[in-house]
Formats: sequence, structure tokens, C-alpha cells
Amino acid sequence: MRRIVGQRGDRPLYSDILGRLVEITETHLTVRGRTGAVRVPIAEIHRAKPVPDRRRLTPTESLEVAAAAGWPAGERDQLGDWLLRATDGWTMRGNSALPVGDPDLPLPDAVDAVSRWYEQRALPPAMSVPLPLFQRIDDELDRRGWTPMPLTLLMTARLADLPAAADPQVTLDASPSDEWLTAVAGRKGPLPPSARGVLTGVAAVRFASLRDPAGALLATGRGCVADPDGRWLGLSLIGTDEHARRQGLARRVLGTLTAWAMEAGATDAYLQVEQRNTGAVALYEKLGFTTHHVYQTRVLPTG
Repeated sequence: MRRIVGQRGDRPLYSDILGRLVEITETHLTVRGRTGAVRVPIAEIHRAKPVPDRRRLTPTESLEVAAAAGWPAGERDQLGDWLLRATDGWTMRGNSALPVGDPDLPLPDAVDAVSRWYEQRALPPAMSVPLPLFQRIDDELDRRGWTPMPLTLLMTARLADLPAAADPQVTLDASPSDEWLTAVAGRKGPLPPSARGVLTGVAAVRFASLRDPAGALLATGRGCVADPDGRWLGLSLIGTDEHARRQGLARRVLGTLTAWAMEAGATDAYLQVEQRNTGAVALYEKLGFTTHHVYQTRVLPTG
């Protein structure tokens, strides 16, 4: 709405208010904006109009939503548009809030609500904030003393620009074998029972295994297409046994998953990697990935 707030000579002065209409009476309108509720006399309203309930997502927000769908947390809840995720503490992606869109609360109240949600589950409150789009949220968490974790790159590539070839030594399964899970646990740490739900909680998902001629498992990878438009191949858990590295095995796993995703109709790929993992970043850049944006995960220190 546009509100008359004063007069300068013979011209009125205006102030704009954007928010959710929460009350209307014969004399006043009450609108809840980002800074709280504002009660405006009807006589001061120059004009008002409805706007779409939800604005269109930016490319960064759309990609973050697609990535969240590809890594479905064991427990999910909403705070307005914000996504709250908990998975027994396994992986930061599965145990942090994703502040995309509008929480329908002033920012300080929204941060408090996130803290309470995680504390009720005996988990440290955490948020993964896409930057620079939501710098204001990161600044608020920084002001409150939330500890920054290493920056994570969200990298993307067109599937047509990636090596796409099904390798006869790479098998793709609809569910992970115990051996596959053991290999991943050896690199990422023990997997709780809820981890299987995260890994298999997507309809279109494949678990890649590359074996040597004797049948020994050398490399793994996971690929999924989880966004509603079927555009994005999400790549994760691409890893090679230490004794078999620098032999191009990760490229072969990625190529097989890429060929599968192209057959499924996907056109682009994304992956998430810590910025400090320079070896992996260099490999993905060599394959054709570029950084779309970064996100900063912050955790509220216990106590």
C-alpha cells in the first residue's frame, strides 16, 4: 500500500508498505511487514493493491530448492518458505535450515524460531545461507555469534559439455549395496540408519560402482534427478579408493551417471564441494563445471 505520511507545500508525501494483510476494520488496516506489524488508518491510505502471494524464485533459489530435493532430509518442516531439515546429525545438508524465500517473520524472530526447532531435536542450530543473495541473513547470524563453517561451492555444468559415456565397468543400481555404503562410510564416516533414507528418498536415483576385473570396488558415485522439471542431475558421493586415485576413475563414474541422466531428460548438472577441497574443485573445473554461487553454513555454538 501507499500511505500518506505528510505534506510538503501543496503536495502529499508518501511511504510504501509491503507485507501481509492480517486485519481490516472500518477504520484501520494492519499489515505485517519484515519489521513487524503496522496499523494504518484507512484515511491515510492513498492506494493499495494485492501482489502475488509468492514471488518468483531467483535462479540461485531455484537451484538451492532442486539441490535440497535431491538430498531429502529425514525430517523436514517449513518456516514460511524456509526449509528446516534434520537427519540425526548426518551431513550438514541434512541438518541445517535453508533460508530461501520469506520466513513470514521479521528476520530476528525467524532466526529465533530456527534455533528453537533444532534445540527441540537436540541438534545444534545451523543455517546454510546462499551468498551473496542472502548476505543480510549471514550478517545477522554473524552478529549473533554463529560460527562459520568452510564455504561450499555449488557448481554447475551443461550435460552436453560433460563426458557422457556408459562405461562397461561401471554398474548403476537403484539402491546402494552394503559394500557401496561401506565404501562411502570409509571416506565420509559412519552412516546412521537414517542415511539410507536420505540416499534412496528420491524416485530417480542411481548408485554407481566401478570395479576392477577381479570385482573389487574402486569408485562410487550417486546421481539423482529430483527437481519437478526434471532438469538437474544432482551428483554426490563421487569418490575413489585411495590406492586407485589419479587414474580417471571419477571421470568414468561421472560419465556413466551423465549418460543415464541425459536419457532421463535432464539437461544440467550440479554438485556441492567445499571450497578448501582444492583437488576436487580442480577436477570438476577440468570436467567443465563452474561455480554458480557459494553458500555459508553457520552453526550456533552450544551453550
